Amino acid sequence: MQRLMIADSSDIVRKVGKRILSELGFLVVEAGSAPEAIMRSQAELPNFMIVDASLDGALDVISAVRGMPNGQGVRIFYCVIEADLKKMMVGKRAGADDFLLKPFDRKILTSVFSGFAAAA
Repeated sequence: MQRLMIADSSDIVRKVGKRILSELGFLVVEAGSAPEAIMRSQAELPNFMIVDASLDGALDVISAVRGMPNGQGVRIFYCVIEADLKKMMVGKRAGADDFLLKPFDRKILTSVFSGFAAAA
């Protein structure tokens, strides 16, 4: 089973994302802060991460994961509220692989992640 971490300060976003992604077959781990996301990643590196751009220390999370053994293999989605090119480029430079627009819903998460869950 593929492990996926949602790093977002919003309890509601994490709960909704966890419900949808669990139904797709992911083992979902939640982190409500950057230090928690880093600590959980050190304990067990996820295969995928959704990191909210508005999370304090979001770029630190991405950089820290990239610096971990096997951290280059984690597929990181940087979650932005709007298609802000400047913010997206900062996320890309920190090591994000892809982007998600927020707020996301079942349709978006299913279209982005269903292929990854099937590949597990």
